[in-house]
Amino acid sequence: MAASAPPTIFSPTRRLAARHRMAKLQREADAPRYIVDSIIDDLIERLGFLRFQFQKALVIGDWGYGIGESVERIGEPGCACTTASLDFDAEQPFAKAEYDLILSFCELGTINDLPGALIHMRNALTPGGLMIASFPGAGSLPMLRQAMLAGDGDRPAARIHPQIDVRAGAQLLQRAGIADPVADSHTLEVRFSSLDRLVADLRAQGLSNLLAKPGLPLTKSALDQARAAFAAASESGKTTECFEIVTLTGWKR
Repeated sequence: MAASAPPTIFSPTRRLAARHRMAKLQREADAPRYIVDSIIDDLIERLGFLRFQFQKALVIGDWGYGIGESVERIGEPGCACTTASLDFDAEQPFAKAEYDLILSFCELGTINDLPGALIHMRNALTPGGLMIASFPGAGSLPMLRQAMLAGDGDRPAARIHPQIDVRAGAQLLQRAGIADPVADSHTLEVRFSSLDRLVADLRAQGLSNLLAKPGLPLTKSALDQARAAFAAASESGKTTECFEIVTLTGWKR
């Protein structure tokens, strides 16, 4: 009996549009990139701790950041780093046993078939290869969630992505047959002057709403209520928002 297809929670069309928008916005001099900067700092620390050396790497999620150059600098001399194209689909099979390191930035949290994507990543690794995937997970954007609930009132709509926690991440790695699976997280706090500033930063970092069935746009009055709720949580004129960055790590044996 054929396995049933995973539910369509996220829209591939909206995902691709968000990537193109992000690639354009990241060309601006003052483009926000604190999420990926935090992930890169964590990545460098992890690779240093593991003392893992690599010659051929694949970066998924570099939609305008220029991450590939940073990865090549921390690899072995002559390291080659391939950056996935904007139309890359992690839910489809790709290279077979080609890379000794695969890095995924802010992508796996919006995949419909996450176990399948992890299996494809495992298959693309050479024996002894390492995969590291980081993305905003459970615990992220609590202030945005509260603001949207305030705006929607008695009829809350789907506006925030379902989020993966550390425990579920570890289980997914095991399910995909990845060896020595590890799932952990770190927290990044950022202060915003307004709800609009937060939303603009999310769009510029490819973290806008990718749901296949998003709620209807907020009315003007509902948006004003959401802005007011976000501002009410401020201290010294700014509201602190939280990003919980989940990282999944594993090997191909």
